[in-house]
Formats: sequence, C-alpha cells, structure tokens
Amino acid sequence: MTKMAGLKPEHFLWEVKDRIATVRLNRPDRKNPLTFASYAELRDTFRALVYAEDVDVVVFASKGGNFCSGGDVHDIIGPLIGLPMKELLAFTRMTGDLVKAMISCGKPIIAAVDGVAVGAGAIIAMASDLRLATPEAKCAFLFTRVGLAGCDMGACAMLPRIIGQGRAAELLYTGRVMGADEGERWGFWNALHGADVLEAEAMKLAARLASGPTFAHGITKTQLNQEWNMGLEQAIEAEAQAQAICMQTKDFERAYRAFVAKEKPVFAGD
Repeated sequence: MTKMAGLKPEHFLWEVKDRIATVRLNRPDRKNPLTFASYAELRDTFRALVYAEDVDVVVFASKGGNFCSGGDVHDIIGPLIGLPMKELLAFTRMTGDLVKAMISCGKPIIAAVDGVAVGAGAIIAMASDLRLATPEAKCAFLFTRVGLAGCDMGACAMLPRIIGQGRAAELLYTGRVMGADEGERWGFWNALHGADVLEAEAMKLAARLASGPTFAHGITKTQLNQEWNMGLEQAIEAEAQAQAICMQTKDFERAYRAFVAKEKPVFAGD
C-alpha cells in the first residue's frame, strides 16, 4: 500500500484531504483540454489509486467554470492527422486505458461538472460513479462532429447502461449537446447544483462515502462493473460471495454493535 497525499502531478491539480482526493485539469484558458501527457498521467494516477491507503473517494472537479473540453485540438487532434495505424491505435488504447483505470481504481469517483464537458470530458464524467452538474453544464459526445465514430473510450458500452440505448444512440450519432435538465431527467446527472455550491455538494457526498464502510464501497464498485458481463444467476452468486467477504469485516461488527446500542456506527475501513 502507498500514500498519495504527497503526489505532485505535472499536468493536473491534485489534493488529498480527509481521505478525499480532488483532481482538476488546470488549463482554464482553454476550458481544460487533455493532452497526450495529461491522458497518460491521469491513467497512471488512477492505476496507482488501487494501492492508496490514504484515499477512499475521488472528486474529479472543474476549474475556471469548465470541466474538460476534450482532446486539445492543437496538441492532440492535429498531430494525429497522418499518423500510421499502429501509432493511432497506441493512442486510442491509451485513452481507453484511462477509463479502465477509473473503473478499476477501487474508489468511488464523483464528477463535479460545471460548464463544458465534451468529447473525452464527457467520457470522464460518464466513467465516474456519480455525476453532479450545474444547470449550465453542457455535455456532448461530439466524436462524429470531428469525423469519428461515436464508439470512443467505451461510450457505446457504458452510456446506454446509464441513459438507455435509444437516448445514447441519438447522442452518439449526432454529437449534440445534452442539456443539464435533460441529463438529470435521463439519469446521467445524479443531481444539479448551482455553480456556487457544486463543489461543496460534491465534497459533502464524498465525505459521506469516505465515512464508510469504505471496504464495502470498493466491493460495490467492483460488482457494479463486473456484473455487466454476468447472467443473473452468476450475478446473484457473485454477490453472495462478495457479501460473505464483507461480513468478515470489523465494520460489519461495528454496525451491529452500534445498532444494538442505538448509536450511529463509526466505520474504520477494516
């Protein structure tokens, strides 16, 4: 196990407080686009979170009124033009690896989206476990608008599971903006909050998750993702095994003793 509070990334902002890590892209003048380097550093950071002993929840926050404008036109899109297939595939695999790392990091991720979340920014929000946004948030899976397919970074697998096949198909074919009210109605956004309180609400939710039971939250995240590929009987059996593991934790015993004593349980993550 490692500690990540002292991490000093080069390509984004990072802070750990009260076992909550806050990530934010830091190019507000360009609405926080991604570069080759920031993709790779984010991927490596989420991979490392699996072993972090001082982080229980991650908040992926906005900066300067925007979340993420996707791949930088000048630093990514331009250089991709004319590359051979082998190098293009290496890039698209790297971007997909960021989503894989987010899914597999073992910690709940909360996206707090203000302003623009488009392209890869929309994907990062999609790959988060919970999504909060402002009424002004604009989310678009705009890959077709730059001549690409809508099937980027897992969108065709994940987005239909969140908002339904027909709605996802429309967004992925057209690349249009999904308004905040529409996104909340469809279940993409868990809640909408004003820009002045968005991050506070995200941190409040993160604090609730960080209060535990954190080991069990990690199991929940694992099952939510693994059960995509299971039949119902497999899923029920997997959940039986997962719950039996959780019943061996001290947090399970703490919850029982607190209930008997008519007290609120204080979880310790073991």
